[in-house]
Amino acid sequence: MQLRSIRPENVIRVEYYDIPPARWATRAEVVVNITTRNTESGYVYGVDLISALDTGYIDTSAYAGYTKGYNDFGLEYTLHLRDYDSKISRNKYEYPLQGLSYSSDEKIKTHTGYANQPFTLRYARALPDDYTFQVKTNFMLYNDFEKNNGLSDFIQGNTKTLDASLHRSSTDYINPSIDVYFSKNLGKKDDLSVNLVGTLYNTQIYQLDKEWVTDTDEAIFNNEMHLKARQNGFISEVAHTHNFGSTNLSSGYRISTNSVANTLENLEGYSQYTVDYREQYVYSELSGKNKKFMYRLGLGLLNIHNKSAENTVNQWSITPKLILSYPINHRQNIRFTSKYIPVSPSSDALSSNVIQLVPHIVKRGNPYLKPEQTWSNNLIYSLNNKYLDVNLKLSYTYKNKAINQLFVADPTGGYVLTYENARNYHQYALELAGSVKPFGNDYLTIKINIKPASESIKTGSGIVFRNKYIQNFFIISSTYKAFGIDYYLNFPAFSLTNSFLDKDENANHVVVKYRYKHWTFSGGIYYIGSPSKYATKSLAGSLLNYNAEVHIDNNKSMWVVGLSYDFAKGKKLEVKKKLDNQTAPAATF
Repeated sequence: MQLRSIRPENVIRVEYYDIPPARWATRAEVVVNITTRNTESGYVYGVDLISALDTGYIDTSAYAGYTKGYNDFGLEYTLHLRDYDSKISRNKYEYPLQGLSYSSDEKIKTHTGYANQPFTLRYARALPDDYTFQVKTNFMLYNDFEKNNGLSDFIQGNTKTLDASLHRSSTDYINPSIDVYFSKNLGKKDDLSVNLVGTLYNTQIYQLDKEWVTDTDEAIFNNEMHLKARQNGFISEVAHTHNFGSTNLSSGYRISTNSVANTLENLEGYSQYTVDYREQYVYSELSGKNKKFMYRLGLGLLNIHNKSAENTVNQWSITPKLILSYPINHRQNIRFTSKYIPVSPSSDALSSNVIQLVPHIVKRGNPYLKPEQTWSNNLIYSLNNKYLDVNLKLSYTYKNKAINQLFVADPTGGYVLTYENARNYHQYALELAGSVKPFGNDYLTIKINIKPASESIKTGSGIVFRNKYIQNFFIISSTYKAFGIDYYLNFPAFSLTNSFLDKDENANHVVVKYRYKHWTFSGGIYYIGSPSKYATKSLAGSLLNYNAEVHIDNNKSMWVVGLSYDFAKGKKLEVKKKLDNQTAPAATF
């Protein structure tokens, strides 16, 4: 949101890192650092709204900023709202148990929605070539809900019954946070940066799942879950950079903690427990240029310490990184990147919670998970001219002890959807991304992203799941004077998510825009001719056959209108943060 308030004529320099420096390497895939001019005073404000005409779909935001001398004040508010009363789902499970074949084929109509409302206040003071100070407070309100009723054809051997089901769920949390940043130049060749972030979550989750035989009212299962979680997160990071002239040496240390105190009531009764997560990261990076050849060599040491009532994991890992870049000419560039980094399991995956899905099948976390280690490699060719701005990327990703969700047999009977450390995961991919301007102007722009890939995962038991797909997305745009039109299209493909195949959300949208002074008016149709669709299915070799299909009828051929207003006077204070941290999201399972 803050970037929207920067007028193009005020920008001095934009630093774009699709391979971020070491200080951002574990937290972001892309970093944009913007330096702007400063004057005595200036102010900006604006609003942005897009809403459906006949269903619950609203995205809106508002911001304001005021600059006086070296001081900058700002506030931002955003609302994302969804409210759909016609989400149609079909979940089918087929599985053997005790010599019999079972099948649960459930059809559900759901009323679902959510509201996400972050509100931010910030203050910054920056003296050029001296220091930068910023404090930012954020307050987020989030809630979601699902209410549905369903019917299930349940087959046990040769016996078939019609079961009814009821599902209710809600999640509510309040999330205040504070972010303090300070950077100081120490002479002409050194600078020191410090970032402190603290967050608090108060989360309440409720879930009720019932199933019963319609003819006899005999209960099949009754799952009720209450979870209250109080979560505290803190990050502290300090970094130093020294300029040797042709090279720069950056070093830093970051510690992050996340503590979650849970009060849980579920199928297994009542419990109270605390889970603590801690990461420490020490890093150093040497970057420079030798003639036309550019390089970045990084080395870090990462400690992951996760402690729960059931298990403690304490792991140290070396995290090397290599980036080599060579400009063929002023329009072409070739780069090679390679990095290795461990990734800690999410709090959901580590949770000891348990819920009932269907008869004989439950879902639970795995407190004994270990971090996965990811090694990613990319060879990237870039071309930029009047007609083309494209990247061609050849990539290989390997994950050791990959965190994987799958069905396993329950020793007490039935099956469990849980997590494991798979033996490994591989992905080979070729990706073409960028834009084509056939006429060398904005009259016609074709943005493309095409990614053919081959991937496989080897589970802990040695089963190998393989998949090949071509992921794609296209945007066709045309701009003439104050008018513009964008058309969005994709052909959904199935890709591996854990030991399942997930299908991309379909896209078939058109949006027209008209700009008048500081105003922009827009209108369009989303999901032309078809509702949004989602699908998940198990692969051959899984213990169970599982298929899930979802479509939201509310947004079929959904008409939307939009309005935005952006105003700026004067020039913005310098916007430049060398450290930017975020704590873990809310623990919700």
